[in-house]
Amino acid sequence: MSSEALQVTPDEFRSACGRFATGVTIATVLDSQGSPHGLTVSSFTSVSLEPPLVLICLGHAVTMIDSFRASKYFGINILATGQQEISERFARKGFDRFNGLAWTPGTTGVPFIPGALAAIECEIEQRVTAGDHDVLIGRMLRAQVTEGEPLLHFAGAYREIA
Repeated sequence: MSSEALQVTPDEFRSACGRFATGVTIATVLDSQGSPHGLTVSSFTSVSLEPPLVLICLGHAVTMIDSFRASKYFGINILATGQQEISERFARKGFDRFNGLAWTPGTTGVPFIPGALAAIECEIEQRVTAGDHDVLIGRMLRAQVTEGEPLLHFAGAYREIA
């Protein structure tokens, strides 16, 4: 049987991958004018300990993808329970997600959201095009960690550790 006969539909793909529980992150970047941008990202993972590398995947249809492509740095905010509203805000389209939201700049200027379990500052090491996404591999430059419980996503819904 050929691989063409074994095609998975987008709905099957989403359903299968949605069975993998993930933490919820906000990826952030400054554009060339210094304005903050960000979006909710579930495709985040560690890659390497030496050197310390992580990756995020951004769809080509993301409105701010050019800001991520043009920047040398990006940030990752790992959300805590109680930050579902922030995740939903950064998942919506068509408005300035940072408007009225408090944030602090990292050493490189990337935006960090107060209350996150971890704030990770990265320098882009490599960009790879894979299907309809860009894979951004970043070298972790700095990390700030706080105590708390993670906001989780599983099967299309937000969850908390019971």
